[in-house]
Amino acid sequence: MDNDPQRPEGTDTPVADAYAQNWVDRYAPPHARPYLRLSRVDRPIGTWLLLLPCWWGAFLGAAAFPDTAGWLTIWIFAGCGIGAVLMRGAGCTWNDVTDRDIDDKVARTRSRPIPSGQVTSRQALVWMAIQAGVAALILFTFNWAAVGLGVLSLGLVAIYPFAKRFTWWPQIFLGLAFNWGAVLAWTAQTGSLGLPAIFLYLAGISWTLFYDTIYAHQDREDDALIGVKSTARLFGKNTDQWLRGFLVATVVLMSLSVIYALAPLANPLAMSIGLGGAWAMGWHMQWQLTKLDIDDGAVCLKLFRSNRDAGLLAALFLAAACFA
Repeated sequence: MDNDPQRPEGTDTPVADAYAQNWVDRYAPPHARPYLRLSRVDRPIGTWLLLLPCWWGAFLGAAAFPDTAGWLTIWIFAGCGIGAVLMRGAGCTWNDVTDRDIDDKVARTRSRPIPSGQVTSRQALVWMAIQAGVAALILFTFNWAAVGLGVLSLGLVAIYPFAKRFTWWPQIFLGLAFNWGAVLAWTAQTGSLGLPAIFLYLAGISWTLFYDTIYAHQDREDDALIGVKSTARLFGKNTDQWLRGFLVATVVLMSLSVIYALAPLANPLAMSIGLGGAWAMGWHMQWQLTKLDIDDGAVCLKLFRSNRDAGLLAALFLAAACFA
């Protein structure tokens, strides 16, 4: 390890952008903390952002095909919850391994376990394999169509960390990976892939472009120094206009998903509730825009984290549509 005075010292360094007083730093055994930090357990917002599209797909599928609703939906709900923790952990561990030479040069990421010397890259890869292996056991409880989709997603997970090296739009690659659960959970619930799931997937990608652009503004200056690309750098002072476009696209695409899924039922109440979820989510995104200051990292982080509530609004409305 070099003697960079800005690099965190010691073997138990909390990560800079973790929640204050999180349970990992307070209660987890010291030897487990670096691995839990690799998995972002101390920063659960990413797990929510991976999980919520899964719940959208499962609930919309159950609402569209009432005969499939029941214990299957409950298991998909729970299985996706466990799987999101594991796969987000595995994906973030892979991201940290591939970014180990970049993270050391960015103030916000310098305290991560690998650049701060808490774990080696080899130890991180072993931890990644363990998480992915347990997640696979859950995936194999779903139908074979969903299993196939789950396997295909690994390519997206593998590519994403490298996207910021070759494109100004790495957020698209994040969206492709993070919202795959929408099509997977729909397929696990209904038995086959359908057009509503595709629209839901596209809505999630647009949402990811919205929230991850906000997130990327925290690192805009460091990214410029080391040559890392992002939509935050690409949009610059025009960010607000782009985000409004992503907001509109998210609401329209999710609304199309609900319409195509629920129109065959001829149930106005279910349709109204489902569409209400898309519009409630859009309202929350609009609220974020009223608070956004792209030059204030703390505001960007707070708004980014608030997208758990935005996505949860849609999930709750889609769940309610199952009972209409």
